[in-house]
Amino acid sequence: MTPNRETQEKRQHSTTWIPYSYYECKLPEWFMNVPMHWHSEFELIHVKQGRGEFICGSQKLEAGEGELLLIPPNMLHAAYPCREQRAVSEAAGCVGGEDGGSESGFEPLLYDALVFSPVMLGAGSGDRCTNECIRPIVKGNVRTNVCIRREAAVYEQAESVAARIFACVHDNSASADLLLKSELLRLIWLLEENGEIIFEKDGMEGETEAIRPALEYMAQNFREDITVEQLAELVHLSKSHFMRCFRKAVGIGAIEHLTQLRIQAACEALGDGGEQIADIAFACGYSNLSNFNRQFLKRVGCSPKEYRKRNRPSDL
Repeated sequence: MTPNRETQEKRQHSTTWIPYSYYECKLPEWFMNVPMHWHSEFELIHVKQGRGEFICGSQKLEAGEGELLLIPPNMLHAAYPCREQRAVSEAAGCVGGEDGGSESGFEPLLYDALVFSPVMLGAGSGDRCTNECIRPIVKGNVRTNVCIRREAAVYEQAESVAARIFACVHDNSASADLLLKSELLRLIWLLEENGEIIFEKDGMEGETEAIRPALEYMAQNFREDITVEQLAELVHLSKSHFMRCFRKAVGIGAIEHLTQLRIQAACEALGDGGEQIADIAFACGYSNLSNFNRQFLKRVGCSPKEYRKRNRPSDL
């Protein structure tokens, strides 16, 4: 399935002038998680601290400090912090000490993310390198090892290249962009040479592609009343089959995913300041303020009022 413009993520990550965007992500302190989404650009992730759970297409994996992920265009992906071992022990009846863990019960996850257009790899040209090595990745006609782990033979070289890539991004100049393009191409070459990118159709779309329309619909309409029956009908599956496919692909149920989208939107609104908490709750799909407060506390680890206090811009 090729996503259309109506269902694509609305955030603009690249322009003709600067065909990439950089993000520093800190979960769950700055936002609870990165819900399932897709975009037409590549995304390079470098985990700087902690560990997280990433869903990339049909793959579910954990990545820790120093490890890299390269997500190809149009692949559905999400990021979640992992639960702390301390929280697990306390749940079992053990009392933890002052170990510096987070109040939310999740292990802090800090990573750099570079979202870049395929034009950074010369995707607009028609030479044999582009046709045989770049376009198959953009079109999804390859099997990609998304995560580059520390034990991988190519890791040291790839990590060194990634460090130069992010250094170029921070430099933020035309000359640095020139080096950035060459380092991105070097990274692709390293992965291909070491068998991390295999040029043959995977053919394992399965559950992820089956539920893509439902995920896209939820991302656009999470403020509205949405039922599992409605989503199942949208993707032409029975309710029970849809629920199995959704949980297998996303790792959680459809209603829990919908709740995460709403709480994520609420976190962003609370961080911006200004609006009343009740108005934010209603704007994010909650008709009952008490239910909103309860769901927020359960997933974020603090009340909406406390979250706003912690994340209030310094100039307010």
